[in-house]
Amino acid sequence: MRSYLLVAIIVCLLPWCVHSKPIDTLKPDIELLLDSKRAKVGVSIWDQNAEPVFSFNGDSKLPMQSVFKFHIAAAVLSEVDKGKWSLEDKIKITPNDLDNGLWSPIRKKYPTGTELTLSEVIRYTVSVSDNVGCDILLSMLGGPNKLEAYLRQSGIKDIAVIYNEENMQKVWQRQYENWTTANAANTALRQFYINKNLLSDKSHQFLWDVMKGSKTGRKTIRAGVPKDIQVAHKTGHSGKNAYGVTGAQNDIGIVFLPSGQHYYISVLVSDSYETSETNQNIIAKISELTWQFFTNKTL
Repeated sequence: MRSYLLVAIIVCLLPWCVHSKPIDTLKPDIELLLDSKRAKVGVSIWDQNAEPVFSFNGDSKLPMQSVFKFHIAAAVLSEVDKGKWSLEDKIKITPNDLDNGLWSPIRKKYPTGTELTLSEVIRYTVSVSDNVGCDILLSMLGGPNKLEAYLRQSGIKDIAVIYNEENMQKVWQRQYENWTTANAANTALRQFYINKNLLSDKSHQFLWDVMKGSKTGRKTIRAGVPKDIQVAHKTGHSGKNAYGVTGAQNDIGIVFLPSGQHYYISVLVSDSYETSETNQNIIAKISELTWQFFTNKTL
Protein backbone atom coordinates (compact mmCIF):
# COMPACT_ATOMS: atom_id res chain seq x y z
CA MET A 1 0.00 0.00 0.00
CA ARG A 2 2.81 2.39 0.92
CA SER A 3 4.57 1.72 -2.39
CA TYR A 4 1.44 2.66 -4.34
CA LEU A 5 1.12 5.87 -2.32
CA LEU A 6 4.76 6.72 -2.94
CA VAL A 7 4.34 6.19 -6.70
CA ALA A 8 1.28 8.43 -6.72
CA ILE A 9 3.17 11.19 -4.93
CA ILE A 10 6.12 10.94 -7.30
CA VAL A 11 3.83 11.00 -10.35
CA CYS A 12 2.15 14.18 -9.15
CA LEU A 13 5.52 15.84 -8.66
CA LEU A 14 6.63 15.19 -12.23
CA PRO A 15 7.12 18.35 -14.32
CA TRP A 16 4.30 17.57 -16.70
CA CYS A 17 1.77 17.12 -13.90
CA VAL A 18 0.40 20.67 -13.94
CA HIS A 19 -3.19 20.13 -12.84
CA SER A 20 -3.41 21.63 -9.37
CA LYS A 21 -7.13 21.00 -9.00
CA PRO A 22 -9.32 18.05 -9.96
CA ILE A 23 -11.33 18.48 -13.15
CA ASP A 24 -14.51 18.21 -11.06
CA THR A 25 -13.88 21.76 -9.83
CA LEU A 26 -13.53 23.22 -13.34
CA LYS A 27 -16.27 21.50 -15.33
CA PRO A 28 -19.29 22.42 -13.16
CA ASP A 29 -18.09 26.00 -12.66
CA ILE A 30 -17.81 26.65 -16.41
CA GLU A 31 -21.08 24.86 -17.17
CA LEU A 32 -22.85 26.90 -14.48
CA LEU A 33 -21.38 30.11 -15.91
CA LEU A 34 -22.67 29.28 -19.39
CA ASP A 35 -26.03 27.85 -18.34
CA SER A 36 -27.85 31.18 -18.14
CA LYS A 37 -26.14 32.90 -21.09
CA ARG A 38 -28.05 33.63 -24.28
CA ALA A 39 -25.18 32.61 -26.52
CA LYS A 40 -23.55 29.60 -28.10
CA VAL A 41 -20.11 29.17 -26.62
CA GLY A 42 -17.33 26.85 -27.72
CA VAL A 43 -14.59 26.15 -25.17
CA SER A 44 -11.42 24.10 -25.48
CA ILE A 45 -8.78 23.85 -22.76
CA TRP A 46 -5.67 21.69 -23.16
CA ASP A 47 -2.58 21.21 -21.07
CA GLN A 48 0.85 21.77 -22.63
CA ASN A 49 0.94 18.19 -23.92
CA ALA A 50 -2.33 18.79 -25.82
CA GLU A 51 -4.20 16.58 -23.35
CA PRO A 52 -7.83 17.82 -23.26
CA VAL A 53 -8.77 19.24 -19.88
CA PHE A 54 -12.22 20.59 -20.73
CA SER A 55 -14.36 20.95 -23.83
CA PHE A 56 -17.79 22.49 -24.25
CA ASN A 57 -19.18 22.60 -27.80
CA GLY A 58 -15.54 22.04 -28.71
CA ASP A 59 -16.34 20.69 -32.16
CA SER A 60 -19.06 23.21 -33.06
CA LYS A 61 -18.37 25.27 -36.17
CA LEU A 62 -18.32 28.90 -35.05
CA PRO A 63 -17.29 32.12 -36.83
CA MET A 64 -13.65 33.13 -36.42
CA GLN A 65 -13.72 36.81 -37.33
CA SER A 66 -10.21 38.24 -36.76
CA VAL A 67 -8.89 35.10 -35.07
CA PHE A 68 -7.79 33.96 -38.53
CA LYS A 69 -5.20 36.74 -38.65
CA PHE A 70 -3.02 34.47 -36.51
CA HIS A 71 -3.35 31.72 -39.11
CA ILE A 72 -2.57 34.19 -41.92
CA ALA A 73 0.59 35.38 -40.16
CA ALA A 74 1.80 31.81 -39.72
CA ALA A 75 1.20 31.06 -43.41
CA VAL A 76 3.04 34.22 -44.52
CA LEU A 77 6.01 33.35 -42.30
CA SER A 78 6.11 29.90 -43.87
CA GLU A 79 6.53 31.59 -47.27
CA VAL A 80 9.25 33.81 -45.82
CA ASP A 81 11.09 30.66 -44.76
CA LYS A 82 10.86 29.33 -48.32
CA GLY A 83 12.58 32.49 -49.57
CA LYS A 84 9.54 33.94 -51.32
CA TRP A 85 9.69 37.09 -49.20
CA SER A 86 11.80 38.67 -46.48
CA LEU A 87 10.51 40.35 -43.34
CA GLU A 88 12.42 43.43 -44.50
CA ASP A 89 10.60 43.57 -47.87
CA LYS A 90 8.77 46.84 -48.45
CA ILE A 91 5.02 46.44 -48.96
CA LYS A 92 3.30 49.29 -50.77
CA ILE A 93 -0.06 50.28 -49.29
CA THR A 94 -2.14 52.32 -51.71
CA PRO A 95 -5.22 54.50 -51.21
CA ASN A 96 -7.18 51.70 -52.86
CA ASP A 97 -5.99 49.27 -50.17
CA LEU A 98 -7.18 51.70 -47.52
CA ASP A 99 -10.63 52.19 -49.07
CA ASN A 100 -12.61 49.50 -47.24
CA GLY A 101 -14.04 51.40 -44.25
CA LEU A 102 -12.94 48.72 -41.80
CA TRP A 103 -10.88 49.02 -38.61
CA SER A 104 -7.34 49.97 -39.57
CA PRO A 105 -4.67 51.69 -37.47
CA ILE A 106 -2.60 51.70 -40.68
CA ARG A 107 -5.19 53.92 -42.37
CA LYS A 108 -5.39 56.14 -39.30
CA LYS A 109 -1.63 56.71 -39.33
CA TYR A 110 -1.14 56.78 -43.11
CA PRO A 111 -4.42 58.02 -44.63
CA THR A 112 -2.93 58.52 -48.11
CA GLY A 113 -0.92 55.30 -48.20
CA THR A 114 2.64 54.32 -47.30
CA GLU A 115 5.29 51.63 -47.51
CA LEU A 116 5.79 49.28 -44.58
CA THR A 117 8.08 46.33 -44.12
CA LEU A 118 6.43 42.93 -44.17
CA SER A 119 7.25 42.53 -40.49
CA GLU A 120 5.39 45.78 -39.74
CA VAL A 121 2.35 44.66 -41.72
CA ILE A 122 2.25 41.38 -39.78
CA ARG A 123 2.53 43.24 -36.47
CA TYR A 124 -0.30 45.59 -37.41
CA THR A 125 -2.43 42.66 -38.57
CA VAL A 126 -1.99 40.48 -35.49
CA SER A 127 -1.17 42.82 -32.61
CA VAL A 128 -3.80 45.48 -33.32
CA SER A 129 -6.03 43.43 -35.66
CA ASP A 130 -5.64 45.71 -38.67
CA ASN A 131 -8.01 44.75 -41.51
CA VAL A 132 -6.07 46.52 -44.27
CA GLY A 133 -2.92 44.61 -43.33
CA CYS A 134 -4.92 41.39 -43.08
CA ASP A 135 -6.29 41.60 -46.62
CA ILE A 136 -2.92 42.58 -48.07
CA LEU A 137 -1.29 39.53 -46.47
CA LEU A 138 -4.09 37.22 -47.55
CA SER A 139 -3.82 38.52 -51.10
CA MET A 140 -0.06 37.93 -51.05
CA LEU A 141 -0.73 34.31 -50.08
CA GLY A 142 -3.02 33.87 -53.07
CA GLY A 143 -6.36 34.24 -51.30
CA PRO A 144 -8.50 32.33 -48.80
CA ASN A 145 -8.29 28.97 -50.64
CA LYS A 146 -4.50 28.99 -50.49
CA LEU A 147 -4.58 29.78 -46.77
CA GLU A 148 -7.07 27.02 -46.05
CA ALA A 149 -5.01 24.51 -48.04
CA TYR A 150 -1.86 25.46 -46.12
CA LEU A 151 -3.61 25.04 -42.79
CA ARG A 152 -4.90 21.61 -43.72
CA GLN A 153 -1.41 20.58 -44.79
CA SER A 154 -0.24 21.78 -41.36
CA GLY A 155 -2.62 19.42 -39.55
CA ILE A 156 -5.45 21.88 -38.86
CA LYS A 157 -8.57 20.22 -40.22
CA ASP A 158 -11.74 21.77 -38.80
CA ILE A 159 -11.46 25.21 -40.32
CA ALA A 160 -12.83 27.03 -43.36
CA VAL A 161 -11.63 30.29 -44.91
CA ILE A 162 -13.83 31.59 -47.74
CA TYR A 163 -13.58 35.38 -47.50
CA ASN A 164 -11.08 38.10 -46.75
CA GLU A 165 -12.06 40.74 -44.20
CA GLU A 166 -13.51 43.19 -46.71
CA ASN A 167 -15.80 40.65 -48.37
CA MET A 168 -16.73 38.96 -45.10
CA GLN A 169 -17.83 42.21 -43.50
CA LYS A 170 -20.09 43.17 -46.42
CA VAL A 171 -22.68 40.48 -45.58
CA TRP A 172 -23.44 39.45 -41.99
CA GLN A 173 -23.98 35.77 -42.77
CA ARG A 174 -20.60 35.41 -44.45
CA GLN A 175 -18.79 35.32 -41.13
CA TYR A 176 -20.34 31.90 -40.52
CA GLU A 177 -18.53 30.60 -43.60
CA ASN A 178 -15.17 31.61 -42.11
CA TRP A 179 -15.39 29.17 -39.24
CA THR A 180 -13.32 27.11 -36.88
CA THR A 181 -13.99 25.02 -33.82
CA ALA A 182 -12.57 25.67 -30.37
CA ASN A 183 -10.66 22.40 -30.58
CA ALA A 184 -9.26 23.31 -34.01
CA ALA A 185 -8.21 26.71 -32.68
CA ASN A 186 -6.21 24.93 -29.98
CA THR A 187 -4.78 22.64 -32.62
CA ALA A 188 -3.52 25.66 -34.59
CA LEU A 189 -1.96 27.19 -31.49
CA ARG A 190 -0.35 23.89 -30.59
CA GLN A 191 0.94 23.10 -34.09
CA PHE A 192 2.65 26.44 -34.55
CA TYR A 193 3.96 26.56 -30.99
CA ILE A 194 5.58 23.12 -30.84
CA ASN A 195 6.72 23.85 -34.42
CA LYS A 196 7.55 20.50 -35.94
CA ASN A 197 9.02 21.59 -39.28
CA LEU A 198 6.44 24.34 -39.88
CA LEU A 199 8.51 27.49 -39.30
CA SER A 200 12.18 28.38 -38.96
CA ASP A 201 13.41 29.29 -35.48
CA LYS A 202 13.49 32.96 -36.50
CA SER A 203 9.94 32.97 -37.85
CA HIS A 204 8.68 30.98 -34.87
CA GLN A 205 10.20 33.49 -32.45
CA PHE A 206 8.78 36.41 -34.44
CA LEU A 207 5.26 34.94 -34.55
CA TRP A 208 5.07 34.34 -30.82
CA ASP A 209 6.62 37.69 -29.96
CA VAL A 210 3.85 39.29 -32.03
CA MET A 211 1.17 37.16 -30.37
CA LYS A 212 2.50 38.03 -26.90
CA GLY A 213 2.42 41.70 -27.88
CA SER A 214 -1.24 41.70 -28.88
CA LYS A 215 -2.94 44.93 -27.82
CA THR A 216 -6.53 43.71 -28.17
CA GLY A 217 -8.52 41.62 -25.70
CA ARG A 218 -7.46 43.17 -22.42
CA LYS A 219 -10.86 42.20 -20.98
CA THR A 220 -10.91 38.57 -22.13
CA ILE A 221 -8.23 35.88 -21.60
CA ARG A 222 -5.75 38.40 -20.18
CA ALA A 223 -8.31 39.59 -17.65
CA GLY A 224 -8.48 36.11 -16.15
CA VAL A 225 -4.79 35.82 -15.23
CA PRO A 226 -2.42 37.98 -13.16
CA LYS A 227 -1.07 41.05 -14.95
CA ASP A 228 2.51 39.81 -14.94
CA ILE A 229 1.64 36.54 -16.72
CA GLN A 230 2.50 36.27 -20.41
CA VAL A 231 -0.36 35.50 -22.78
CA ALA A 232 0.04 34.97 -26.52
CA HIS A 233 -3.39 35.37 -28.05
CA LYS A 234 -5.63 36.56 -30.88
CA THR A 235 -9.11 38.00 -30.60
CA GLY A 236 -11.98 38.27 -33.05
CA HIS A 237 -15.14 40.36 -32.79
CA SER A 238 -18.09 40.92 -35.14
CA GLY A 239 -19.91 43.69 -33.35
CA LYS A 240 -23.73 43.53 -33.20
CA ASN A 241 -26.26 43.38 -36.01
CA ALA A 242 -29.54 45.30 -36.20
CA TYR A 243 -31.22 42.69 -33.98
CA GLY A 244 -28.68 43.06 -31.20
CA VAL A 245 -26.92 39.76 -31.95
CA THR A 246 -23.15 39.40 -31.68
CA GLY A 247 -22.00 36.92 -34.31
CA ALA A 248 -18.61 36.36 -32.69
CA GLN A 249 -16.59 37.55 -29.73
CA ASN A 250 -13.57 35.28 -29.48
CA ASP A 251 -10.17 34.89 -27.91
CA ILE A 252 -7.69 32.05 -28.41
CA GLY A 253 -4.27 31.81 -26.83
CA ILE A 254 -1.49 30.25 -24.81
CA VAL A 255 -1.02 31.14 -21.14
CA PHE A 256 2.50 30.74 -19.79
CA LEU A 257 2.66 29.60 -16.17
CA PRO A 258 5.29 30.74 -13.64
CA SER A 259 6.53 27.13 -13.56
CA GLY A 260 7.65 27.42 -17.18
CA GLN A 261 4.75 25.31 -18.40
CA HIS A 262 1.79 26.53 -20.40
CA TYR A 263 -1.75 25.70 -21.45
CA TYR A 264 -3.97 26.34 -24.46
CA ILE A 265 -7.35 28.02 -24.19
CA SER A 266 -9.82 28.90 -26.92
CA VAL A 267 -13.22 30.48 -26.21
CA LEU A 268 -15.57 31.30 -29.08
CA VAL A 269 -18.77 33.19 -28.20
CA SER A 270 -21.33 33.19 -31.02
CA ASP A 271 -24.94 34.23 -31.69
CA SER A 272 -24.99 36.08 -28.41
CA TYR A 273 -27.86 38.26 -27.24
CA GLU A 274 -25.76 39.38 -24.29
CA THR A 275 -23.97 42.71 -24.05
CA SER A 276 -20.40 43.00 -25.26
CA GLU A 277 -19.34 43.37 -21.63
CA THR A 278 -21.06 40.10 -20.74
CA ASN A 279 -19.46 38.32 -23.69
CA GLN A 280 -16.05 39.56 -22.61
CA ASN A 281 -16.75 38.49 -19.04
CA ILE A 282 -17.66 34.98 -20.20
CA ILE A 283 -14.20 34.62 -21.70
CA ALA A 284 -12.48 36.33 -18.78
CA LYS A 285 -14.24 34.15 -16.20
CA ILE A 286 -13.45 30.94 -18.09
CA SER A 287 -9.85 32.15 -18.27
CA GLU A 288 -9.82 32.83 -14.53
CA LEU A 289 -11.29 29.42 -13.69
CA THR A 290 -8.71 27.78 -15.94
CA TRP A 291 -5.88 29.69 -14.27
CA GLN A 292 -7.14 28.53 -10.88
CA PHE A 293 -7.33 24.95 -12.16
CA PHE A 294 -3.71 24.93 -13.27
CA THR A 295 -2.24 26.91 -10.37
CA ASN A 296 -4.64 26.46 -7.44
CA LYS A 297 -4.41 30.23 -6.98
CA THR A 298 -7.04 32.94 -7.08
CA LEU A 299 -6.47 36.41 -8.55
